[in-house]
Amino acid sequence: MPVFTLGIEEEFQTIDPDSRELRSHMSKIVDGGKIILQERVKAEMHQAVVEVGTNICTNIHEAREEVTFLRREIMELADKQNLRIAAAGTHPFSDWVDQLITPNPRYDQLISEMRDVARSNLIFGLHVHVGIPSRNEGLQIMNAVRYFLPHIYALSTNSPFWCGRDTGFKSYRSKVFDKFPRTGIPEYFNSANEYDEYVNLLIKTNCIDDGKKIWWDIRLHPHFDTVEFRICDIPMRVDETICLAALMQALVVKIYKLMKQNLNFRMYRKALISENKWRAARYGISGKLIDFGRQEEVSYTTLAQELLDFIDDVVDELGSRKEVEYINTILRMGTGADRQLAVWEQTRDMKKVVDFIVQETSHGIRS
Repeated sequence: MPVFTLGIEEEFQTIDPDSRELRSHMSKIVDGGKIILQERVKAEMHQAVVEVGTNICTNIHEAREEVTFLRREIMELADKQNLRIAAAGTHPFSDWVDQLITPNPRYDQLISEMRDVARSNLIFGLHVHVGIPSRNEGLQIMNAVRYFLPHIYALSTNSPFWCGRDTGFKSYRSKVFDKFPRTGIPEYFNSANEYDEYVNLLIKTNCIDDGKKIWWDIRLHPHFDTVEFRICDIPMRVDETICLAALMQALVVKIYKLMKQNLNFRMYRKALISENKWRAARYGISGKLIDFGRQEEVSYTTLAQELLDFIDDVVDELGSRKEVEYINTILRMGTGADRQLAVWEQTRDMKKVVDFIVQETSHGIRS
């Protein structure tokens, strides 16, 4: 069987420890990290965002080591600048209008094209790349895995607040990002050639200049042989990030094995999967998703167990059973959104919520 490698990218908030607001001093962290981290740390469009990405990992254990190492290094670099690092899909109360934009021709072009839609996109995500044997097989895997995106997304929900308001959503990050073009659940494509023709048409007609401007919740990466999962909020804890990455890898491997046995997973329309995504954003793991095969609503906890059963025959081969079964811990303690909201209900203090996020971000990294 091919090695389904992993690459994990996390986008962090840079926090002022006194005001607990976002601080647009990311460049100091990035510049300080270049010697040790090299290309594994980079700037994002907003100067309050710092992104780190792992090397290519052959298994989930390497991925855990990389994610833990990167978080520790970024926190130490932030400390030297009297900053803190926080992992949540949105900041609880900082306003996007106050944030500085990173000087960069690519970001300048985005702002020129999309104006306040781009400027207001102050969100923080988790992206996971899973290696694929070929683009054609990757495309077929992407088609099938689309169905499970809301199930994965619900576990990651970690952005209930926006500009000082309780939005009523467990993940408001996706509502912010929905304003961008070419986002959300992708359509079904019959082949990699059909997909490439779509991308080339957009380039030819000046809709995009590069395949990286397709920001779907899952995509064939335009430059690497990977399927890239982009739907998730950044989770607070390393354990949650690793659980989600292990789950994504296991789903890719499961679908691949079914394909090799000439077994097909039923395909569903984008419109139907999007119904479940909306529910996941609104309710997280507390609500119900739709089982379109049975044509009925099912509690998330039931679907989570069915998902674990679906991938059960591949997790031992991948050495990721412990990581995947951390789903049960998330179900017990709640997602990042659930835990943020609990602090808010107890304190009615947004600064306390930020303090909690900062504390959780270092869970398992610092004593």
